Amino acid sequence: MDDPEAYGEVDVRFLQPYQTNKWYVCPNCNRDIEPGTGHYAIVPKEAPDLRRHWHRGCWDGRKTRKARSKKKGR
Repeated sequence: MDDPEAYGEVDVRFLQPYQTNKWYVCPNCNRDIEPGTGHYAIVPKEAPDLRRHWHRGCWDGRKTRKARSKKKGR
Protein backbone atom coordinates (compact mmCIF):
# COMPACT_ATOMS: atom_id res chain seq x y z
CA MET A 1 0.00 0.00 0.00
CA ASP A 2 2.15 2.85 -1.28
CA ASP A 3 -0.66 5.41 -1.05
CA PRO A 4 -3.08 4.69 1.79
CA GLU A 5 -4.87 7.95 1.05
CA ALA A 6 -6.12 6.37 -2.18
CA TYR A 7 -8.67 4.63 0.07
CA GLY A 8 -10.00 7.96 1.35
CA GLU A 9 -9.42 9.64 4.68
CA VAL A 10 -6.77 8.12 6.94
CA ASP A 11 -6.24 8.18 10.68
CA VAL A 12 -2.59 8.92 11.54
CA ARG A 13 -1.56 7.66 14.97
CA PHE A 14 1.87 8.31 16.42
CA LEU A 15 3.15 5.42 18.48
CA GLN A 16 5.59 6.39 21.22
CA PRO A 17 8.71 4.24 21.57
CA TYR A 18 7.45 2.73 24.84
CA GLN A 19 4.25 1.62 23.05
CA THR A 20 6.04 -0.43 20.39
CA ASN A 21 7.13 -4.00 21.03
CA LYS A 22 6.85 -5.60 17.58
CA TRP A 23 8.84 -5.48 14.36
CA TYR A 24 7.18 -3.87 11.34
CA VAL A 25 8.27 -3.16 7.78
CA CYS A 26 7.73 0.36 6.46
CA PRO A 27 5.84 0.15 3.13
CA ASN A 28 7.68 3.21 1.80
CA CYS A 29 11.32 2.18 2.24
CA ASN A 30 10.87 -1.56 2.98
CA ARG A 31 13.13 -1.26 6.01
CA ASP A 32 12.45 -2.60 9.48
CA ILE A 33 10.86 -0.56 12.22
CA GLU A 34 12.38 -2.05 15.34
CA PRO A 35 10.62 -2.43 18.69
CA GLY A 36 11.13 0.69 20.77
CA THR A 37 11.09 2.99 17.73
CA GLY A 38 8.48 5.75 17.55
CA HIS A 39 6.57 5.65 14.28
CA TYR A 40 3.16 6.22 12.68
CA ALA A 41 0.33 3.73 12.30
CA ILE A 42 -1.66 4.78 9.23
CA VAL A 43 -5.22 3.49 9.18
CA PRO A 44 -7.56 4.10 6.21
CA LYS A 45 -10.95 4.88 7.78
CA GLU A 46 -12.83 2.91 5.12
CA ALA A 47 -10.41 -0.03 5.24
CA PRO A 48 -8.99 -0.39 8.78
CA ASP A 49 -7.66 -3.86 7.96
CA LEU A 50 -5.14 -2.15 5.66
CA ARG A 51 -3.36 -0.47 8.60
CA ARG A 52 0.37 -0.06 7.99
CA HIS A 53 3.26 1.19 10.11
CA TRP A 54 5.48 3.90 8.61
CA HIS A 55 8.70 5.59 9.69
CA ARG A 56 7.98 9.20 10.62
CA GLY A 57 10.33 10.53 7.94
CA CYS A 58 8.86 8.27 5.27
CA TRP A 59 5.31 9.39 6.04
CA ASP A 60 6.17 13.07 6.43
CA GLY A 61 8.19 13.15 3.19
CA ARG A 62 5.97 10.98 1.01
CA LYS A 63 4.46 13.89 -0.95
CA THR A 64 7.69 15.81 -1.55
CA ARG A 65 9.96 12.99 -2.69
CA LYS A 66 10.27 12.28 -6.34
CA ALA A 67 9.82 8.74 -7.50
CA ARG A 68 13.13 6.95 -7.86
CA SER A 69 13.97 6.18 -11.45
CA LYS A 70 15.36 2.79 -12.33
CA LYS A 71 18.77 2.88 -13.92
CA LYS A 72 19.10 1.23 -17.28
CA GLY A 73 21.15 -1.91 -17.48
CA ARG A 74 20.52 -3.03 -13.90
